[in-house]
Amino acid sequence: MGQLSGKVAIVTGGTTGIGLATAKRFAAEGAQVYITGRRKPELDIAVEEIGSNVIGIQGDVADLADLDRLYAAVTRHGHRIDVLFANAGGGEFARLEEVTEEHFDRTFAVNVRGLFFTVQKALPLLDEGASVILPGSTAATTGAEAFGVYGATKAAIRSFARTWANELKGRGIRVNVIVPGPIDTPGITGLAPDEERAGQLKDALTSQVPLGRMGRPEEIASAVLFLASDQSSFTNGAELYADGGMNQV
Repeated sequence: MGQLSGKVAIVTGGTTGIGLATAKRFAAEGAQVYITGRRKPELDIAVEEIGSNVIGIQGDVADLADLDRLYAAVTRHGHRIDVLFANAGGGEFARLEEVTEEHFDRTFAVNVRGLFFTVQKALPLLDEGASVILPGSTAATTGAEAFGVYGATKAAIRSFARTWANELKGRGIRVNVIVPGPIDTPGITGLAPDEERAGQLKDALTSQVPLGRMGRPEEIASAVLFLASDQSSFTNGAELYADGGMNQV
């Protein structure tokens, strides 16, 4: 029997990278998984890859009507939520002098506003003792150049986790943050304008990791599974770093 047998899990941004790897792991561990994605072709491919125990709901977490449709689907299937991984997010490089109003608003709309309402709108469906997992980043503490707006959104998420862990303690709901280091995903490649500079970026990130390599999405999925499962029943309001030692050594 899997670690999540009989449980219902939500993974926003579940069509690629860490989100997809986590959705696959949740399904393999026996959960009924709902994933979201903005683009239907990628969503359909992800659902096919996961294979079973999965329902795909197209939507953008920055659009509150799309969030309402997600939770309406959960209700329609007669489910409640045991695990919520509010994974959807993104960022772009821009130094202080380069940040535009559009860049700022877009990053905060998804990473902060979208995440906030993803959790708030799930509250009526969260079971007693549910696990809420939020996506952090080493960028919130390292002061990475040209990543200031993104880092600020992740600092806000860390603050949410502390507050919500306190506010939801009466329902036994745990709220924790997973903090990946550099992970080899399409999202990392997408930060660079071309293949050559993507390779340079990966080399630069790898040089900062004591283990000497980038992480794999499946490794982060294992850490998220720990936070989702009863194995972490006494872990609350915490940050779990899975960064190869980047922020620890």
